[in-house]
Amino acid sequence: MLRWIRQQLGFDPPHQSETRTIYVANRFPQHGHYIPQRFADNRIISSKYTIWNFVPKNLFEQFRRIANFYFLIIFLVQLMIDTPTSPVTSGLPLFFVITVTAIKQGYEDWLRHKADNEVNGAPVYVVRSGSLVQTRSKNIRVGDIVRVAKDETFPVDLVLLSSDRPDGTCHITTASLDGETNLKTHYSVAETSVCQSVSQLESLQAVVECQQPEADLYRFVGRITVTLLGEEIVRPLGPENLLLRGARLKNTKEIFGVAVYTGMESKMALNYKCKSQKRSAVEKSMNSFLIIYLGILLSEAILSTILKYAWQNEEKWNEPFYNQKTEQERNSSPILKFISDFLAFLVLYNFIIPISLYVTVEMQKFLGSFFIGWDLDLYHEESDQKAQVNTSDLNEELGQVEYVFTDKTGTLTENEMQFRECSINGTKYREVNGKLVPEGLTDDSPDGSTAHMTGEELLFLKAVALCHTVQISYDQPDCTVPGSDPFSHVNGFSANHMEYYASSPDEKALVEAAKRIGVTFISSNGDVVEIKTFGKAEKFKLLHVLEFDPNRRRMSVILQTPSGGQIMFTKGAESAILPFATSGEMEKTRLHVDEFALKGLRTLVVACRHFSPEQYTEVDRRLNAARTALQQREDKLQEAFTFIERDLELLGATGVEDKLQDKVQETIEALRLAGIKVWVLTGDKHETAVSVSLSCGHFHRTMNILELLQQRSDNECAEQLRRLARRIKEDHVIQHGLVVDGASLSLALREHEKLFMEVCKNCSAVLCCRMAPLQKAKVVRLIKTSPEKPITLAVGDGANDVSMIQEAHVGIGIMGKEGRQAVRNSDYAIARFKFLAKLLLVHGHFYYIRIATLVQYFFYKNVCFITPQFLYQFFCLFSQQTLYDSVYLTLYNICFTSLPILVYSLFEQLVHPHVLQSKPALYRDISRNSMLSFRTFLYWTLLGFCHAFVFFFGSYILMGEDTTLMGNGQILRASRQLMFGNWTFGTLVFTVMVITVTLKLALETHFWTWMNHFVTWGSIAFYFIFSLFYGGIIWPFLHTQDMYFVFVQLLSSGSAWFAIIIIIITCLFPDVVKKVFFRHLQPTNTQKSQMYSNRVAIGDDFIALQPLSRAKSQLGKIRWKRVRVQSAQNMTLLKTSGAQGRTIGTC
Repeated sequence: MLRWIRQQLGFDPPHQSETRTIYVANRFPQHGHYIPQRFADNRIISSKYTIWNFVPKNLFEQFRRIANFYFLIIFLVQLMIDTPTSPVTSGLPLFFVITVTAIKQGYEDWLRHKADNEVNGAPVYVVRSGSLVQTRSKNIRVGDIVRVAKDETFPVDLVLLSSDRPDGTCHITTASLDGETNLKTHYSVAETSVCQSVSQLESLQAVVECQQPEADLYRFVGRITVTLLGEEIVRPLGPENLLLRGARLKNTKEIFGVAVYTGMESKMALNYKCKSQKRSAVEKSMNSFLIIYLGILLSEAILSTILKYAWQNEEKWNEPFYNQKTEQERNSSPILKFISDFLAFLVLYNFIIPISLYVTVEMQKFLGSFFIGWDLDLYHEESDQKAQVNTSDLNEELGQVEYVFTDKTGTLTENEMQFRECSINGTKYREVNGKLVPEGLTDDSPDGSTAHMTGEELLFLKAVALCHTVQISYDQPDCTVPGSDPFSHVNGFSANHMEYYASSPDEKALVEAAKRIGVTFISSNGDVVEIKTFGKAEKFKLLHVLEFDPNRRRMSVILQTPSGGQIMFTKGAESAILPFATSGEMEKTRLHVDEFALKGLRTLVVACRHFSPEQYTEVDRRLNAARTALQQREDKLQEAFTFIERDLELLGATGVEDKLQDKVQETIEALRLAGIKVWVLTGDKHETAVSVSLSCGHFHRTMNILELLQQRSDNECAEQLRRLARRIKEDHVIQHGLVVDGASLSLALREHEKLFMEVCKNCSAVLCCRMAPLQKAKVVRLIKTSPEKPITLAVGDGANDVSMIQEAHVGIGIMGKEGRQAVRNSDYAIARFKFLAKLLLVHGHFYYIRIATLVQYFFYKNVCFITPQFLYQFFCLFSQQTLYDSVYLTLYNICFTSLPILVYSLFEQLVHPHVLQSKPALYRDISRNSMLSFRTFLYWTLLGFCHAFVFFFGSYILMGEDTTLMGNGQILRASRQLMFGNWTFGTLVFTVMVITVTLKLALETHFWTWMNHFVTWGSIAFYFIFSLFYGGIIWPFLHTQDMYFVFVQLLSSGSAWFAIIIIIITCLFPDVVKKVFFRHLQPTNTQKSQMYSNRVAIGDDFIALQPLSRAKSQLGKIRWKRVRVQSAQNMTLLKTSGAQGRTIGTC
């Protein structure tokens, strides 16, 4: 119980030992003094709170906010000493703010708990008590034997024990972990691979010893001890034996594995960055402004206290006849009295710190976040997924992004490769209806005809169908006759049940293309490879495979043909094949490869070499010698490969398209125009990553690509970085792109961080490949903590992107094909990368201008509110008399002025959304927190002081020293204090203030809705109605009622109405003049766009993309296009070019 409580509170102790011992099936030794080790359970936790720590943790985070902590202190002061105002005036708003914020954050965390429970409650099968038992994922313990079926995700980190294959192997994809879609083969040890039934596994006696959990996905060190017939057999375990949580089982019916790392100790979870409270730049600015206002408050309180004692130096004011001091007051300590007076003034002026600002901001963020989910433009119809908001605290941060870090696989691409073109013997071909058609010709031959297939074309297709590491899965029908040929169903329509799995998506696309054209890869059993060439079966003996490696950038297979000859097929990058080719159409092929690359296709060059018996004997001898060498094996293999892969005959080249998601190129270009730098961080290979970067527009064809690859030492890395920096300075006119791999990045960040940052900042685009998940987070942190402190955004779709998503200021999850880990740990989730443009350029823009104005306006209206209170002390001998009634003090921020700014902050649109999307450069106008700069803050603060002075002295001059004509015709002199007294004067100032600050917001509002009108004029009306009822009735539950009949008497005066109008005009007229002057003489880009969007309505193409109801409403706004009414039912919109009109719908 104690351990469980410690886990809930996050204080679980670390492991004591460097290794862990796991008894398979939890069959612990029955003798000796065995003490079982304690392991984590299998629950995944992405939430921030638990039921136990929610209250203390949430209160701690809320009281980190300066305003909340300040009002807590004020509330405690009001409880301890005699102050001018009741503790309720501070305590009630504070309680309201804390409660509303806690409810909002609790609700958001409840959603995370709900998502976690879906994962933790997923059904799994484990072997217990001699049978296969279904349980929930969270109940898996270390040592349990788990069964995983085909296409299921591994629920824990497992050591593979056995599979349905005789050799005990299985195939998995780790796309959600490292972004690689290739098929990986994992192995079991021979002693456990024979245990393929539950009864055999139950009787298995084995112990696994391995290292404690670590985040490195590619490192695992352990051993398994299997007891057979009383003898202990020890086998080593490595990464090839470990099945990681989050990976998916492919091409294997089922596997059994023993759980070694569970829950938050799995490698996937360890690659999550610890959750921290993300705080937006606006919130940080608010805290800075609050500190300034706290300084103003302290200055006013100290000044008032000093002036009070300066005034009381005169005997007549120190103890006037009407306010004699008690004996206790005369004997009290002067220091304590000074402190008490200082605190009293502090309480009197405390409303200059707007506590309601925080609750309004929380409500604005929470309610405003629904607009993202409701936006139909962010809805993906094919997958039926809408955008979702996991954290509404960062809405405005979407408008401040300067760097976007994006994953590649599944984020920029659809993860689908398609064969497009090829070059054979100097002739370009494209695929049309399953046939190769030369460029410039049309498809006019019957299907399946080989009449036009030349020997070169057949050899090329055979090379494509044979030179690969593709594996095959057959989904055989249930009616298959036992004992029949497993490949007999390939003939005819049943071949559609054959599915290819490849170590590279390119290979899969090429083999599938060869199959469509007529050369089908059927099987690979041991050393026999079978293909069908237009229905004719051919068997090749696989002699050797020369594996791909990044240095050679090519791979080869050596085969024995059906006729008995030996041939080698080689494929690889252009630079890795053409220099070793001695025959074939090299110049034409090189030209075609360049053309394919310009189209954004991934290119491979294919070649072959025929061996004589003598040559093959030498090849075989060299390969066997290199592979059996005990010393310098890798170097000897490279020498052998170089000797073999020469004198090549060039066959041709292929062009494969990695299908990008829709509108990726347009989205990246829009982000670039908006001043946002895009970095691609991927775990994929260098060549693949560069190819996709070129095709998606991340790298331009005219860009100078710089490389920091395969650096092996600090000195080598530093020298390369200096060379790159020199090149950038020398070629400063053109744009540069940087490519860096994970190993080089580690060296660069270790010793040469500043130099690396200098190179990166001078590059328009950066591509990081072969990145581990935590390396992605390190790159984000590097930029995030640089001196400029830019706002970063990370977007990804897999578990390998979670650390990056959590590290960035804003994390976006893509609802892709790689699980839900990224979505669950993100701040926002969208279905496609293209939605990022509208999320930032439109929603980000709106959220930022709304909340920036909200913050500035709150400070402005509170300065207007409390400054007259400060000025009034000069007229009441600093006696701490309040100018406003306590009810007005409490309701000013809660009722009278709260709704207009809340509605403004929800609906304001400075520019139409379509204009923001069509002009991404407008995003630059709000970058670097420009609307909350110190200059803007100073303007609003000084404006508040100016208006406050006009309120106070305007009321004093117009009503305080002159005679007043009351409603009943009675003339009263104000100095006699008969009617125009303290509360009347304070009510006049308060009335002018409420109307002025509300109309000031109306002047700032550009986008008016019926709700804006309702709350703006409704707030003013509510104030008048409330004041009439509050002062017009004697309320029995009130101890004192100073305001009785004051408001009615004030409004009965014509002079009072005249004063209200004059003061309001005096305050707002300069604002109107300023706006008109600057808008016409020095308009900003945003103001120019406002005039553009008002003058020119929305384009025809844009309307066509809208729902019918929205399109109809837009039609009514168009004045510059010709509209023709065809009938009473239909309206047709004509394009300006005079083209045929398009009927929008029934109007």
